[in-house]
Amino acid sequence: MSLDTVKNAESTPDQEQPYKELGLKDDEYARIREILGRRPTDAELAMYSVMWSEHCSYKSSKVHLKYFGETTTDEMREKMLAGIGENAGVVDIGDGWAITFKVESHNHPSYVEPYQGAATGVGGIVRDILAMGARPLAVMDPLRFGPADAPDTRRVLPGIVAGVGGYGNCLGLPNIGGEVVFDESYAGNPLVNALCVGAMRVEDLHLAHASGAGNKIILYGARTGLDGIGGVSVLASETFDDTAGKRKKLPSVQVGDPFTEKVLIECSLELFRQKLVVGIQDLGGAGLSCATSELASAGDGGMRVQLDRVPLRASGMTPAEVLSSESQERMCAVVRPEDVDAFMAVCAKWDVIATEIGEVTEGDRLVITWHDEVVVDVPPRTVAHEGPVYHRPIERPADQDALQADTPDRLPKPAREELLDLIKTMAASPNLASRQWVTQQYDRYVRGGTVLAQPADSGMIRIDEETHRGVALSTDCNGRYTKLDPYTGAKLALAEAYRNVATTGATPVAVTNCLNFGSPEDPAVMWQFEQAVKGLADGCAELGIPVTGGNVSFYNQTGATAILPTPVVGVLGVIDDVRRRIPTGIGAEAGETLLLLGETHEEFGGSEWAHVVHGHLGGLPPEVDLAREKLLAEVLVAGSRDGMLSAAHDLAEGGLAQALVETCLIGETGARVFLEGDLFTELFSESAGRVLVAVPRTEELRFTDMCTARGLPWRKVGVVDPESQALEVQGLGELSLAELREAWEGTLPALFD
Repeated sequence: MSLDTVKNAESTPDQEQPYKELGLKDDEYARIREILGRRPTDAELAMYSVMWSEHCSYKSSKVHLKYFGETTTDEMREKMLAGIGENAGVVDIGDGWAITFKVESHNHPSYVEPYQGAATGVGGIVRDILAMGARPLAVMDPLRFGPADAPDTRRVLPGIVAGVGGYGNCLGLPNIGGEVVFDESYAGNPLVNALCVGAMRVEDLHLAHASGAGNKIILYGARTGLDGIGGVSVLASETFDDTAGKRKKLPSVQVGDPFTEKVLIECSLELFRQKLVVGIQDLGGAGLSCATSELASAGDGGMRVQLDRVPLRASGMTPAEVLSSESQERMCAVVRPEDVDAFMAVCAKWDVIATEIGEVTEGDRLVITWHDEVVVDVPPRTVAHEGPVYHRPIERPADQDALQADTPDRLPKPAREELLDLIKTMAASPNLASRQWVTQQYDRYVRGGTVLAQPADSGMIRIDEETHRGVALSTDCNGRYTKLDPYTGAKLALAEAYRNVATTGATPVAVTNCLNFGSPEDPAVMWQFEQAVKGLADGCAELGIPVTGGNVSFYNQTGATAILPTPVVGVLGVIDDVRRRIPTGIGAEAGETLLLLGETHEEFGGSEWAHVVHGHLGGLPPEVDLAREKLLAEVLVAGSRDGMLSAAHDLAEGGLAQALVETCLIGETGARVFLEGDLFTELFSESAGRVLVAVPRTEELRFTDMCTARGLPWRKVGVVDPESQALEVQGLGELSLAELREAWEGTLPALFD
């Protein structure tokens, strides 16, 4: 078969091309021809198809995502060193330190091939952090699955957990937190979101741009193979076919090699230290198509690439396949000519394959040759940044009013004598049960920097050994809340992640997000998306912290059934001294006071109780008051700084009852609780803006006076009682910690061991 070159494309304008099979619409293909003034070559068609895919181009979400920029103030931007549009967000945390963090999705590959899909999701997000010039420090994994007892969940969950753990453990990166959520809507479409956080000195920040004519383009890392071709254009940009239970098209899922990535990390960090890199881009989705077009587009000139120089691990690959391959563990660097020898020497030291494949040129064209024949000649911005932008139809779902009107008020509530058993039943339910079966497969403490990890409210990492400065991270989202009210649901996700970070004593400073939704071709889904983006952006503006970047994952549905709208929100917090962090479990000091901060109302819409006991979803989610959340965070940080708090645990799914169970079991300490009013509401309401704290008796007056002075509601709800080894609720009786532990820790092992 003859090579399809630019010269051949000019002379054969009527040659039919498989653009529809590559995911391009008629008008998109016509626009490519208009841009080029001819038909595209096979290689150009491959580049445009992957770069104009939903996953890479954000063509359905761009018009809504710009709202983040519109609501970000100059004050919010002050600490941001890099934001939306870069490989990852970067914030200045003081003392010359910068933190970079981001969360992304690898949902569809993880359904097709659970282990490799999850593993390469971790590998990809780690390289995003590395590409900013930072050392990756820790990972997190927000996961969502179908019903816990469903056969397909038993197929995908063990493989996904093993993939996350296998890759992260081999890299030597601790997994410090995440989520595991079960819901019918995720059946056949699990969500595998991966977060990574890294640290660097402020002056070591690197950006993805190819500047300086004559500078060399060096590809280094693993060889390029056939794995993952078409992944972002097909696998991540279409829905599942509900009749076959398989993909309409099934390209290979990427295959990861964490040991190669480990060496790549150390090699890259040495290259950065020696200042041998002008610009850098990791190769993830869309492979070389993305790396070359984005580097050239963000630079001040063009680029010429000799594609036949790319080291391959498969024979007979075409230029289109080389450009589209998503083989893992690869990076693309821009290097000054005088630094090439030193660059190659560092790569040789680490036994990393490095090949000069091109150079930065004058002008504004990306030209790619294959054995001296030109196979690509395009304006790079049209590939990387000027793809189609869709104003998709938006329509509030026809059943939204009925859904909200179906309140949980009609559901029968338990009798007083049933409440103790309900505490135990709820603690054993899949969404509230201990995640130890999952987290014990992860190394949470490798490298020695982990300060807090699951089951703490937030993960925490020490950044500076001398000053003990650290950062805390939490990810959260309740898809049922977002289904009931996408705007409020997104705010609630932000509020909980923000609160979780503050509960450890850290000050929240920045946000990342992974917006997981159904098909953008469904007007109801686009309404959910628009509302969630507005809710998250408005919420960040109210709290005064910026969104630094994130990811959009559409087409998460099987046939016509979309997942619950799931805007996962990650919040980063800073703590001056990690030795002051607040633990989640109560300690063994008898008589410490348990205080409930915040107010409890009868709010059960979307609650775990309605879901577990009645299989019900309806009504409105809890109200959210971000001014109160901000005040609560300030009080918690002050309590940490001044040594007034010995434990703290936020209230979320399962309400106060679940918080009590967890804080007692994590601390291996009993408590006596006394509540007023309707005990069912007191125990199981999911009102937002609440935290349970343990206060030493010597600090109780000082702490409560501070809360009163600042206008934060508080009330005494119990005392720590280590001798009892039980959770006693006055007027109801007690549950031994042993029986609570059996209920809380037994669920996931029984399902998946």
